[in-house]
Amino acid sequence: MCGIVGYLGNGNVYDILIKGLHRLEYRGYDSAGIALVNPQGALGIYKTKGKVDNLEAYCVGKDLTAGVGIAHTRWATHGEPSDTNAHPHYSEDGEIAVVHNGTIENYKVLKDALVKHGCKFHSETDTEVLVQLIEYIRLNTGCDLVTAVRKAMKKIVGAYAIAVVRKGDPDTLIAARQSSPLVIGIGDGETFLASDATPFVEYTKEAVYLKDGEVAVIRRGEPLKITNLDNKTAEVDVHTLEMSISELEKGGYPHFILKEIFQQPGTLRDCIRGRVINNGDTIAVSGIIDNKEKFLKARRIVIVACGTSWHAGLIGKYLIQDMCHIPVDVEYASEFRYSNPVLTSDDVVIAISQSGETADTLAAVKIARDMGAFVFGISNAVGSSIPRETDAGCYIHVGPEIGVASTKAFTGQVMVLTLVAMAIAQLRHTLTQEQLSNLGHAILQIPDAVEKVLKLAPMLERLSLTFTYAHNFLYLGRGYSYPVALEGALKLKEISYIHAEGYPAAEMKHGPIALIDQEMPSVIVAPKDHLYEKIVSNVQQVKARGGRILAIVTKGDKTIRNLADHVVEVPPMPECLSPIITSIPLQLLSYYIAVNKGKDVDMPRNLAKSVTVE
Repeated sequence: MCGIVGYLGNGNVYDILIKGLHRLEYRGYDSAGIALVNPQGALGIYKTKGKVDNLEAYCVGKDLTAGVGIAHTRWATHGEPSDTNAHPHYSEDGEIAVVHNGTIENYKVLKDALVKHGCKFHSETDTEVLVQLIEYIRLNTGCDLVTAVRKAMKKIVGAYAIAVVRKGDPDTLIAARQSSPLVIGIGDGETFLASDATPFVEYTKEAVYLKDGEVAVIRRGEPLKITNLDNKTAEVDVHTLEMSISELEKGGYPHFILKEIFQQPGTLRDCIRGRVINNGDTIAVSGIIDNKEKFLKARRIVIVACGTSWHAGLIGKYLIQDMCHIPVDVEYASEFRYSNPVLTSDDVVIAISQSGETADTLAAVKIARDMGAFVFGISNAVGSSIPRETDAGCYIHVGPEIGVASTKAFTGQVMVLTLVAMAIAQLRHTLTQEQLSNLGHAILQIPDAVEKVLKLAPMLERLSLTFTYAHNFLYLGRGYSYPVALEGALKLKEISYIHAEGYPAAEMKHGPIALIDQEMPSVIVAPKDHLYEKIVSNVQQVKARGGRILAIVTKGDKTIRNLADHVVEVPPMPECLSPIITSIPLQLLSYYIAVNKGKDVDMPRNLAKSVTVE
């Protein structure tokens, strides 16, 4: 969850690291810190509670000259956010400094052993255990720092991505990873290190993604060297980045999340491009086509995901069962990995993660592969762990998503799941050519339909004023609209901190209806579909209890318009494609309510974009 940046080169080390921290602040913003080794070898460490802006203010007037440096923005796990618990952490003798993303599960055992050997600790973090362990090994075995890092890594249980610098050595930067992301950027006479490529995309397009159990040694004037924990040389596999610097800027919008909401017509076009061909008559998803036997013989599909991706997975369940007639289970990855799952070689597991680094989803992937299932990954991040660990997959191609609350990644995931379902149906002949073509033609119209919905933003901004001071919300939907209701409630919770719950509308009678009164708005997702008459009945039940209703309806709807207090009309769309359209007004509503309340919509409290720890 935390963000790591490192740099070795002739540029302004401090400026590059600070800019990188700002780019990675979506990964955590409880505290921030920086360690610099100047050309004379002096090690300076500066850190403070709060956001990166606080760190910049703290560093004013400090000696910030350096030849190498590491930096960190934290999402707290062990120890509350504080100056002391902020990274970097340093050894008791002040010789080495470390930044760390991940969780060391056996830190207590290691700490107790180190205390017995005389080590003193100042923070509550597991990371301080790591840096003390490295230095203890170096001093007591007489080995060099790189060897000490390797030996320490063998003693650690858990997930880590680390960067290490040493006092007296402004020419070396060491990095290692296990189950947490770390990427190296190779420039002209300079090398970058980061949790993802965003901190260095403007400096170089050449990136190396470290694999689990690898240690990288970056030395001034020498080629990058990568080894495993047994010091065997590993391949340096250089990838070309496709990201552009403009994708990392707000582009005139007040917040990244609003920019990303308004990017969705373009990101959906990118998602569709090359996959819906022959004017919509053919669906081409290479990960399905190249593994058609696996999907032809599949007896069950299990979707594993977390958070917003789990909501997309629920929509995927409806899509695949309706189109392909294959039973589908949708599991929280965090529960799946501990539920003693039963999988066979005839099962297909679909793992969904925007970042491609979600720890629980990665663990589920490994379990599924160990049990012989075929694993298909859906991710946004090229080169991330899930694309590397799965048998096949599909990128959503929505570009970097900086806002912590997911918007364009959600609609991209739903679109890819739609294409996956159609591609499987095409293989299994569970849809006729006419049905496939009709859906394909409709998919090509979705970006234009989303543009029409986005034109409702001024109306939703005005409408948000009506609901800004509500303390609770109920979101209701049926069929394909039920996961949309869940996602709408999650968006409101994430960025406005208003309590909201999503329910299948029919389940309202089994408890939640007791909560309905004039103080609790109900948001009802009610496009014209085969369950429309049913949800009209649910609307009437809410109205009969004095509830205030905001309904998302298909353009031209008259029945619900006459019942609801407020309606938002969206363009008509085939039922299975409606979630992409109906989710957009809910994103905008959440955004404007949160802005009205003065919340930090891009960096909601206690959240981080990429959940790389349990």
